[in-house]
Amino acid sequence: MPGRNKAAGGGGCPEVLGGQQAAEAGRDAAGRSPHGDEEEERGANLGDPDIVKSPSDPKQYRYIKLQNGLCALLISDLNYLEGAPSALSSEEEEEDGDESEEESDEDDDDSGAEIEDGREGFDDEDCDEGDEGEDNDGDNEDFNDPDDSELEELAEKEETRKRGCTEKQSAAALCVAVGSFSDPEDLPGLAHFLEHMVFMGSLKYPDENGFDAFLKKHGGSDNASTDCERTVFQFDVQRKYFKEALDRWAQFFIHPLMIRDAIDREVEAVDSEYQLARPSDANRKEMLFGSLARPGHPMKKFFWGNADTLKHEPKMNNIDTYTRLRDFWQRHYSAHYMTLVVQSKETLDTLEKWVTEIFSEIPNNGLPKPSFGHLTQPFDTPEFHKLYRVVPIRKVHSLSITWALPPQEQYYRVKPLHYISWLVGHEGKGSVLSFLRKKFWALALYGGNGETGFEQNSTYSIFSISITLTDEGYKHFYEVAHVVFQYVKMLQQRGPDKRIWEEIQKIEANEFHYQEQTDPVDYVENLCENMQLFQKEDFLTGDQLLFEYKPEIIADALNQLSPQRANLVLLSAANEGQCHLKERWFGTQYSVEDIDKYWSDLWASDFELNQDLHLPEENKYIATDFALKVADCPETEYPVKTLSTQQGCLWYRKDDKFKIPKGYVRFHLISPLIQQSAENIVLFDTFVNILSHNLGEPAYEADVAQLEYKLVAGEHGLIIRVKGFNHKLPLLFQLIIDYLSDFSFTPAVFEMITEQLKKTYFNILIKPETLAKDVRLLILEHSRWSMIDKYQTLMNGLSIESLSSFVKAFKSQLFVEGLVQGNFTSREAKDFLNYVVQKLQFAPLAHPCPVQFRVVDLPNTHLLCKVKTLNKGDANSEVTVYYQSGARSLREYTLMELLVMHMEEPCFDFPENQADPWLSRVPHLQEYFWDPWLLSHSSNPGN
Repeated sequence: MPGRNKAAGGGGCPEVLGGQQAAEAGRDAAGRSPHGDEEEERGANLGDPDIVKSPSDPKQYRYIKLQNGLCALLISDLNYLEGAPSALSSEEEEEDGDESEEESDEDDDDSGAEIEDGREGFDDEDCDEGDEGEDNDGDNEDFNDPDDSELEELAEKEETRKRGCTEKQSAAALCVAVGSFSDPEDLPGLAHFLEHMVFMGSLKYPDENGFDAFLKKHGGSDNASTDCERTVFQFDVQRKYFKEALDRWAQFFIHPLMIRDAIDREVEAVDSEYQLARPSDANRKEMLFGSLARPGHPMKKFFWGNADTLKHEPKMNNIDTYTRLRDFWQRHYSAHYMTLVVQSKETLDTLEKWVTEIFSEIPNNGLPKPSFGHLTQPFDTPEFHKLYRVVPIRKVHSLSITWALPPQEQYYRVKPLHYISWLVGHEGKGSVLSFLRKKFWALALYGGNGETGFEQNSTYSIFSISITLTDEGYKHFYEVAHVVFQYVKMLQQRGPDKRIWEEIQKIEANEFHYQEQTDPVDYVENLCENMQLFQKEDFLTGDQLLFEYKPEIIADALNQLSPQRANLVLLSAANEGQCHLKERWFGTQYSVEDIDKYWSDLWASDFELNQDLHLPEENKYIATDFALKVADCPETEYPVKTLSTQQGCLWYRKDDKFKIPKGYVRFHLISPLIQQSAENIVLFDTFVNILSHNLGEPAYEADVAQLEYKLVAGEHGLIIRVKGFNHKLPLLFQLIIDYLSDFSFTPAVFEMITEQLKKTYFNILIKPETLAKDVRLLILEHSRWSMIDKYQTLMNGLSIESLSSFVKAFKSQLFVEGLVQGNFTSREAKDFLNYVVQKLQFAPLAHPCPVQFRVVDLPNTHLLCKVKTLNKGDANSEVTVYYQSGARSLREYTLMELLVMHMEEPCFDFPENQADPWLSRVPHLQEYFWDPWLLSHSSNPGN
């Protein structure tokens, strides 16, 4: 899968006139419009014509620069249509709320298979790179999912669930052009610590937790993050409280209290983040990678900070952390390198007045912005160009090949790394992954540059290729690396291909033209960083579109990807016992060695190309027909059942709100066979993952053409979801059904998938939060098979014959329920169900198969269940408390939701005021509620 780089451009605030002058144009001295009230109203919301936006974007934009140097982008969504397309569409809200497959579609860009286990899905991952930068596939729960931030994902899903049922919020985000690169050598983590401390009350609003309480009271939320060269703060709230929230929030940058008494408490919160991050393989590999930089380069610093670096060691060395913290704020939190974005249902004139009035008070110290551009080639060292064997936390085999290039930030209009990653990460015929899969050496491949400061900053740009290996692939990792180098050499010899570049450009342009409206808080967060990176006209497009084809720039980046300049990292539990070195901060076990002489000599020579590797063919799935269909039946508010037979039924609704040429199709192939035994569930998981594996190559072209698909191994059947431009969507759906109908597999594929499934199950069980969830659901749900049952069944062994028999039985009797929404006619919608029935030729179910969950009525007593985690190296614990209420009225359910919202802020605030903090705590309302309480406790074995 190709990665996506957010390149940097001019940086900082563009030296252009603000939108204020544009808004004032054509008015008389008294500020009146010569064309009357109607023109006056339009003038109050007159946008900046220089800012390029999508034709489907109803919002208005204006850029201004305040007297203190702060640059602001004002976004008025006064014209926002309530039914405008949203990244979280109505059908996805329904799915997100349905915890029988708790998964977020908002990041559903990477197609594949998913294992649904219980009312709440598990997050599992076996590749250790972040996925696709902004296209991160957070909801992929099969063993191809590269993400490694499980608790962050769980929190994001909870936020998505809450936001999905609220009206559009007002939001703001502010980016400060300073980050962890600026940490002093004797206080590692100070920038991250300051990000925490500025929110501990202000001179105008001294209550330490007043802002969080204000937001929670008015349906809002806030967050912040520290990167290498930037720190971002953001919040959202109900519109009518937006101005007051802006004033409260701005005070943190005008006059934060940062009282000395709060230092120790907040250090513990920072330390908790560090402790929670330690079991992450992605974080561990990143810290190890940073340690390879030249002495004196900021990548060698410890960005997280912990109790030792911020509290204990400063005391030993007579360093006053409080004074240094205030000095750091005064030096670096200056208005002239801050960028602000605000979005609300107000006129641009109103937003400009508010921003000018509130944010002009932020001080400007007049000092130059921190610069690190002179620290070039940080990884041009002997230590970098070696093989590193690493022992991971999870069961995984992974090979990462990484190059450090000069910063590519000025080439964002060409996007050379995006072009290269598109080809290297391709999964169709002639690709690296296609070849490796045929050899049964690899399961997944990610290539490219993410948008994090670690991968892209002013001193270097990373290009990395990470391959999830099979057991056999681990044994042949040098051969795997050689295939990658052969492909890269082929690209170098052929040179950039204009047809492919224009194909990528067309796909990105189509998506931008018909883009969906994202959640305001996510949108402003992204844009405030874009303002640091791009020129004004490219604020909205710079990270998405390809503007200029310059083959010499692409060729220059390509030619730097030589084997001699590469760093190899091999992650595997099989490395245990061979790794005698330990990284200082995360305790990662690793070893370092020279590249094997045979391969080193071969790669230094003019080695032969692989004739099986070639450029992808022209993509037949790129949409060209964007016409909106004429309705052939009456409009309805909700989907209606348009077809019903013994074999299935179809629900349909024509899009009459969004008016974009896209569709959403969801089919559930229901079978009572799955829940009959733990073995059947495991066979079903195996079947769905092999089906996904079989589709990997033929469906990949559709995937990159913005047609997304997902196969979910649901508790009651196979769930097939496809969405995207409706023009070619039926082709993708038919391809999936064809492969389901003609399902086949080889013994080698069976062995590869089952071995990887063992790792998937194991990786679920070693995480306290997912283990506790599994135990809790096992107690509460009738006829539930636990993850332990599934893992033991798989470890006991499955036969090829049993899988063949199961699949045959599964496909022989089904009930198929489908939903088609979007730019389809009712006749076209029926074609989807008819195709399934005609192609699969199944018999109807003999008996109804109700899709429901039966929950245990807990006895009226206190129940306590304690469970030891299976990962002895994980110091984190999980405590879950449930109260059961039974069936209630809609009003009572609403009151429970309000109670949950009321509890959230003090729960979140708990660690800020206690010596022993919890980091992750999210009150949550289930679809079923308990009356007496059940407490599930999962902890480190040593606790």
